[in-house]
Amino acid sequence: MTDRPPLRKAAAGTIIALLAVLVLAADQFTKYLALENLPYEQPVPVIGDFLIFYLVRNPGAAFSLGEEVTWVFTIALAAVAVVIAWLAATRVRSRLWAVALGLLLGGVLGNLTDRVLREPGFPVGHVIDFINTPWMMPAIYNVADIFIVSMMIGVALLVLVGLGLDGTRESRKADAAAGEPAASDEAAASGDDGTDAAASGAAKD
Repeated sequence: MTDRPPLRKAAAGTIIALLAVLVLAADQFTKYLALENLPYEQPVPVIGDFLIFYLVRNPGAAFSLGEEVTWVFTIALAAVAVVIAWLAATRVRSRLWAVALGLLLGGVLGNLTDRVLREPGFPVGHVIDFINTPWMMPAIYNVADIFIVSMMIGVALLVLVGLGLDGTRESRKADAAAGEPAASDEAAASGDDGTDAAASGAAKD
């Protein structure tokens, strides 16, 4: 069974862009629903203590860290988005990498949109958070955060299994690299044998 051929650059870029748009749309739509329907900073149990909606505006990062330097998070999100876009245009040929980076980009753009467009204004807008799962973590988060965290884990797993951005595996690259010197040695040995045989024939003549 042969491996599937790598994606064309245009196909990889298309997958990343489509997934990013879908995640961005889902994130912004759920934030819109939260703003329209949830009371501010009041818990709304959905499934007991398993899932609670709690609407807040977060100027910082996770656990409200860095509230005084919101603009730093805006720059960081923009930088990540640019790097992913560059990888999509130049390096990515793997389907798994395209999916992971597309979903990650969508999450990044979701929170970046809040930083840029929401109050109190560019580039220090507050991110809308409304999901609380106290059994798992004390933080309040949103749909974009879910994709950012899960896809960062996904990227780490892809790196650990040795899957390159181009779709090749590091183990195969290592095997190929190890095979090249062996082939050269075999050729050299064959050359030595041929030389010795020629020398022996000349001696007999």
